[in-house]
Amino acid sequence: MSEEGDDDDVTIPEPEPEPESCIPKEPTFHGRLRLNDFMFNGTNHSASPQVTRRSARMQQSLTTTSLTSGSNTTMAPITRSKDTSLTSKRTAQKRKALSRAPRSDSPSSSTRATTTSTAPKEEEEEKEEEAGFPSPRKKQQQQQKKKKRTASTYAPPSTYAHLPPLIDVIAPNLLILFIGLNPGVQTARTGHAYAHPSNLFWKLLYSSGITPVPCKAEEDRTLPARFGLGNTNIVARPSRNGAELSKAEMDAGVAVLEAKCRRWRPEVVCVVGKGIWESVFRVWKGRNLAKGEFAYGWQDERMGAVPPARDSAGARVGATVKEEIDEAIGVDVGGDGENGCEGVDDGPWEGSRIFVATSTSGLAASLRPEEKERIWKILGDWCVQRREERAPNQVKMEA
Repeated sequence: MSEEGDDDDVTIPEPEPEPESCIPKEPTFHGRLRLNDFMFNGTNHSASPQVTRRSARMQQSLTTTSLTSGSNTTMAPITRSKDTSLTSKRTAQKRKALSRAPRSDSPSSSTRATTTSTAPKEEEEEKEEEAGFPSPRKKQQQQQKKKKRTASTYAPPSTYAHLPPLIDVIAPNLLILFIGLNPGVQTARTGHAYAHPSNLFWKLLYSSGITPVPCKAEEDRTLPARFGLGNTNIVARPSRNGAELSKAEMDAGVAVLEAKCRRWRPEVVCVVGKGIWESVFRVWKGRNLAKGEFAYGWQDERMGAVPPARDSAGARVGATVKEEIDEAIGVDVGGDGENGCEGVDDGPWEGSRIFVATSTSGLAASLRPEEKERIWKILGDWCVQRREERAPNQVKMEA
């Protein structure tokens, strides 16, 4: 019994109250950053009433309106504190310092950057040059040289009088007689036609089929005997380029070309360049070519007909000019240095057909190489066919 009574007298302790830190509180802004504490009020950190900042112009307008309305209240003038004046001075000093400091795009900074990066760039350029690709620096230098070149103007014959004349390579009854503009400096020095490395004449002869094998400038004297081809020019004197010739010189050469065709009677004359054909057309027609009137390839006119046509240059020249022409056409026959051949018979003849081809000079870049090859291929196809037709006749003559 006593044990049961003891159990009844046992008191259960009450739970201790939880600390205040564990009790959830309502959310407040205390202890957090508040924007109101950091707002600019125009005065020092000392407690002072906030004043609305207004410009002097706005303040003046407000005072005038308040005076006109009859109100006795006027707004107090706004004065800047010492702190704001100091900050304005500091910002002004910073702006001056920034303006005086060198910019990133200034020459001094750029030169420092370039000097540090020149070494790897030079190595890359050397590798490109070894691989066969020109470096950008060399390209710029080449472009600058091209810009510095002045346009060529007329040069009198005395300028290149020290260079020897180029001997024509002509024989009777040629298949094609090529008419060039005039000998270049390299051609005059070597004594061989189209000798400059940049000239495409010999390359186009082979690619078009006019010559069955590749030929070089040193083989020009063998063309009449091997392939029935010859070379001459509308102007005999050499020059650096066509711009150093005058129109009068080119027009005077038309009559000489006609006399050569009448004497040697080539089946076709190939005018190597549009400018030569313009001179021939100007002499024959008395006017320049009209727009859209010219086309590369075969022309309707013929050169060197016997008797001469009424509009030809040979029909209009006098006796003295004819004598000069006869002296001019005393050319090398087949390149052997003898002038004993008197040409062919003086009977009637319809004249040589005319084919106008593109210029082969390296300076002529108005047409692309594939376009030049296409035009020359037309003459090449005719030449291959005509050479096959001539072959039986030549065998009979030799027999």
